[in-house]
Amino acid sequence: MEMLRRSSVFAAEVMEVFDRSPTDKELVSQAKALCRDFIHSRLNRTGIGWSKPEQQLSASGGTFGEISSVLMWLGDELEYLRPNIYRNVARQLNITVASESVVSDAFLAVAAEIFSTGITWGKVVSLYAVAGALAVDCVRHGHPAMVHTIVDCMGEFVRKSLLSWLKRRGGWADITKCVVNTDPSFRSHWLVSATCACGHYLKAMVFHLLRDK
Repeated sequence: MEMLRRSSVFAAEVMEVFDRSPTDKELVSQAKALCRDFIHSRLNRTGIGWSKPEQQLSASGGTFGEISSVLMWLGDELEYLRPNIYRNVARQLNITVASESVVSDAFLAVAAEIFSTGITWGKVVSLYAVAGALAVDCVRHGHPAMVHTIVDCMGEFVRKSLLSWLKRRGGWADITKCVVNTDPSFRSHWLVSATCACGHYLKAMVFHLLRDK
């Protein structure tokens, strides 16, 4: 009961800060909450169960619910365009998901490569898609605790690399502007660009990780 109460309070706090200019700490907290939602949706889609303490966040609606839904919808579009890129990520990177340090290092390295040439919402969606796919790999191979590692890594990367960019755009709510234009050719253009970039970086990271072993 206490866990449910604390989760509900956390959900209310997250949704409140989406309605005003968030602090650095709040932006990181929101990034992690969005990552939990994204991963949970991918695990559900593949029929894999996972206990998410902040599950109330998704059901509460409000601004957070809208942002989370948009992020997952854009992720769906991205994965539909190039499904092979966002499937079996651990195998593509040639890593074992039994080691927390290996999973952390691989995720942060891929993230750094994806954003090495700049930041766009397409790349942000791509990183969440990688997080979701990697989490699915971890749970499938019997290491559900790695989901929390991936969420923490997302928060760490956002804190170190995306905060200034997010603040200039007023926070995570800016992603909802990505779906204002309903022209399929418009969506496909930036999503394909993000997908191709991620595919390139995943291949590059395979060689990088192999070289470091």
